[in-house]
Amino acid sequence: MKIEWSSSLVARARVYAALGEPARLAIVDRLSLGDASPGELGRALGLATNLLAHHVKLLAKAGVVERSRSEGDHRRTYLRLRPAVLTGAGPAGAVRAPRVVFVCTHNSARSQLATALWQRGSDVPATSAGTEPVEDVHPMAVAAAREHGLSLSHARTAHVSDVLAPTDLVVAVCDTAHEHLGERAPERLHWSVPDPVRAGTRAAFDHALRDLADRVGRLAPVVDPEPGAPDVRP
Repeated sequence: MKIEWSSSLVARARVYAALGEPARLAIVDRLSLGDASPGELGRALGLATNLLAHHVKLLAKAGVVERSRSEGDHRRTYLRLRPAVLTGAGPAGAVRAPRVVFVCTHNSARSQLATALWQRGSDVPATSAGTEPVEDVHPMAVAAAREHGLSLSHARTAHVSDVLAPTDLVVAVCDTAHEHLGERAPERLHWSVPDPVRAGTRAAFDHALRDLADRVGRLAPVVDPEPGAPDVRP
């Protein structure tokens, strides 16, 4: 009997083959929690530039990861996981933190939406901040939140200097904030979520909210409160 290899079967085999190497699986684990530039990945995993490039090329060819251009420093690219390609892939082990702080540049949209999503799906406290905060939360962010059963009616903007504590798990939800945070949060995660304020459309805000919801849904189950840590609820 002749077996017909379907395109979906071939694609699945390519994914499994790409994951069948410890370094590539480590890359997937790292990107399961947040995006990273090739340089950041190499430093985090201790991989030489040429070896990392080889592994990333194979993962990209299998459709497991994709690249995006930074909205802050356009010379930079970030790698992000394509979770729909994987089934049940997740980071190994738990992340412990007393609080999660979502950071974007103006603290007016993405970081506020991420915080609202987190508070709905996790018992670990969360808040937000900006590297250059504006005065008010963007009205289209408030509207997008409302349409998805979230409330930003009491949300206020704040500067990272007034919010961050050394024990926080910091998640930069925009490229510019990630690039500007520097050593203020050296162990932070990075989510390269396009800025909906730049587009100024309802579709852009809905897309950002869906992207954030997917990422929060992957991170929240692996974050546990730090044992014995003080309550730092906002």
